[in-house]
Amino acid sequence: MNDLVYDKDGLIPVVVQDHVTGEVLMVAWANREAVGLMFSTGYTHFWSRSRSKLWKKGEESGHLQRIVSLQTDCDRDTILARVEQIGGIACHLNKPSCFDEIMYGSTEGTSAVIGELKRVIDDRRDDPSEESYTCKLMSDETRMCKKIVEEAAEFALAIKDGDTEEMAWELADMIYHTMVAVEKTGLPMDAVYGKLAERRQ
Repeated sequence: MNDLVYDKDGLIPVVVQDHVTGEVLMVAWANREAVGLMFSTGYTHFWSRSRSKLWKKGEESGHLQRIVSLQTDCDRDTILARVEQIGGIACHLNKPSCFDEIMYGSTEGTSAVIGELKRVIDDRRDDPSEESYTCKLMSDETRMCKKIVEEAAEFALAIKDGDTEEMAWELADMIYHTMVAVEKTGLPMDAVYGKLAERRQ
């Protein structure tokens, strides 16, 4: 912590990322005291350049950020904070992420869809609708589980056929149905990632 590189104003940028989806939530600045508070409290703290004061993320809104990990880049002049975003809102404009304006290209075909899809599934779980396919799956555990098995089999067959487009379609189906089951059961993804980490051995 002591060998971090701060700028001429004594600040270091902090990139905040959702620890489950990998979605970038926000970027803020921290001074030495804010960094120290992150280590001692386990929650993000920053330095407000406009107000010239320390602030704890979510201290007024309740949208706290519990730190899962802190990393630095190769130059040690930027911090990456992976967090659990309490309440699902990171932006002061009451949005999940500060990064939602597309300036160039498209987020189609990127992992941005994971966070977006998770929010849709969570919304269906918390505010069910009879017309929603997702809600129908969540209300019928047997059907939900059968769909995962079915989509996995179809993905495997697409692999055997060497059909890339069909593989993409079936894997997307399998991921979606698996995400429905994860959100329905409350399976903690950090436990899943922990099991994946063991496979690196």
